Amino acid sequence: MNDATEPCRYETVANALEAQIEAGTWGAGARLPGMRKLAAQFGVSVSTIVTAEQLLEDRGLIEARPRSGYYVREHPWQPPEAPERSAPESTPTAVTGQELVLQVVKAANATDQVRLGAAVPHASFLPAHALQRCFAGVARNWGDRALEYAFPPGPPELRQQVARRMADAGCQHAPEEIIITNGAQEALSLSLRAVANPGDVIAIESPTFYGLLQTIEAQGLRTLEIPTDPDEGIAPEALALALDQWPVAAVMVMPNFGNPLGHCASDERKQALVELCEARQVPLIEDDVYGDLSFEAPRPWAAKAYENSGGVLYCGSFSKTLSPGLRVGWAVPGRFHERLEHLKYAHSAASPAWPGFAVTDLLERGGYDRYLRRVRSDYARVVEAMRRAVARYFPAGTRTTRPMGGFVLWVELPESVDAIQLYRRALAERISIAPGPMFSPTGRFQRCIRLNCAQPRDALVERALARVGELAVELAAGS
Repeated sequence: MNDATEPCRYETVANALEAQIEAGTWGAGARLPGMRKLAAQFGVSVSTIVTAEQLLEDRGLIEARPRSGYYVREHPWQPPEAPERSAPESTPTAVTGQELVLQVVKAANATDQVRLGAAVPHASFLPAHALQRCFAGVARNWGDRALEYAFPPGPPELRQQVARRMADAGCQHAPEEIIITNGAQEALSLSLRAVANPGDVIAIESPTFYGLLQTIEAQGLRTLEIPTDPDEGIAPEALALALDQWPVAAVMVMPNFGNPLGHCASDERKQALVELCEARQVPLIEDDVYGDLSFEAPRPWAAKAYENSGGVLYCGSFSKTLSPGLRVGWAVPGRFHERLEHLKYAHSAASPAWPGFAVTDLLERGGYDRYLRRVRSDYARVVEAMRRAVARYFPAGTRTTRPMGGFVLWVELPESVDAIQLYRRALAERISIAPGPMFSPTGRFQRCIRLNCAQPRDALVERALARVGELAVELAAGS
């Protein structure tokens, strides 16, 4: 499954030269070799080298000197500091101000924009050819079953493959314990319905995934934001205090590379979180859609791996790994299985059979792990490149998270920068970003944005990042 689109040749050359510069092969003030020598070194044309050097110039790494060539610029790479733990108000509240979400999501469909807002990977990162072959073979391999409803709990062959994948997350579950859903969003929605009623309080990370906030709002629930660390996620001691004070119906977390922070909880923190919820008899809903996208092997265990009483409702999906358009997700709801299976039927009756069988064929053929190794490396590269770009172009004092998986980056701007204004100014120039207030039920994080790093590192994206940085500098200066 090595068919994710390769970066353009000039991008590959530019990335290699950037790595050499950062490693000190070419120090500050050093002259790069001539174009013909570089062309011979990389086995590409001189025109490719010209484009690669222009891209490095856009990235601020080199500068041209008349009749002399390109030289490494003087300023070294300084990683931005990370944001501090969030400190939300410890009071249950209704979800408000989510109208902005649809604007950002709609921008993901606009082909004339640089799409840094919605967390949707560019097609070049996905195994498009492998999926095309599997979709083409569904009718041949599955016959009439591909045309029928896939009633809950879903095709047994697909559930078998999911059970095998979950073993890598430390979860040993039989296919009979798995319910196939229309993506992780439906799994999360059904999990909430299984454990909570309108008016109930749901403890959440702060900031948290805006799709979760939309679901909570639609079900008439209230939220309780819990302090969250940018590196390890929700703080168990803060959650314990909240459970002492408020009648929480469920806790919802994304412990592996959570959206938008990109945090990953340690095994000890996951275990403490599960033990706390079990001791208080509070269901824990886990969203693990980014778990397979760890930059380092092996992938981290899920929180569900530490449960003892079936109180963790696990939600997964292939949307962030194989394709967002598949809408193939699943839930492992533990002791809430019967309730959730009934809700699945009442909510959508069935899941589409065709994409489910295509995913089954793809997983049975093998190569998924090989593809993951490649795309994990790709995401590690583009996330780090995005951090460097933010450090290069954005105002002094800007902070970023340090994700070790996934493909989103949380950016905290200086206090004088309003994220909504920045979003609107960038959108006017056909650049979409995700402003921080959409990740809070009460519009917090007014000087934060989230960036989607799963975009080609080409000149267009580089110029867009530079322009967003310029706009942020203007806002920081009060203009």
